[in-house]
Amino acid sequence: MTGPSTADDPVQNPLTLVMTARSPEDRGVLQRKVQALQSLPREQNPVVRALEAIGTVHFARFVLLDEQRLAVITTYDGDFDVYINEFVDHIGEVFDDLLQHVEGAPPLPVQRHREEFLDYVRRHDLRCVPPFYSAYPQRTVLDVLAADVVA
Repeated sequence: MTGPSTADDPVQNPLTLVMTARSPEDRGVLQRKVQALQSLPREQNPVVRALEAIGTVHFARFVLLDEQRLAVITTYDGDFDVYINEFVDHIGEVFDDLLQHVEGAPPLPVQRHREEFLDYVRRHDLRCVPPFYSAYPQRTVLDVLAADVVA
């Protein structure tokens, strides 16, 4: 188990990144690209491989919110900057591929423009209304996985 935490201060953090497509055509491209990614077998899906390698993400999903917006919704452990930089390291090219169709996107590639990408994600994160509820506020992904192995 990790350090002390309370229900009001869990080790997990929510992220709801909402991106607006530049045009209806770009929204269609985003939808096709996300569907293609999500249809890949787990072992071939770069997003799934990154999630498993990083080891701090409890839940992750893409959501097409409406005819303009795509959301990436996750719950992760730890520091925001570390979390986002891990994804830049593992799947920066996936972000580059999607962001070229997004309004107000940061400069690409994200690997060379990390600060701008971090700022973009901060600005487009729909923050939750506190407090953030967690059924297991003191448990990281690694704690949960370790408990599964013991059980």
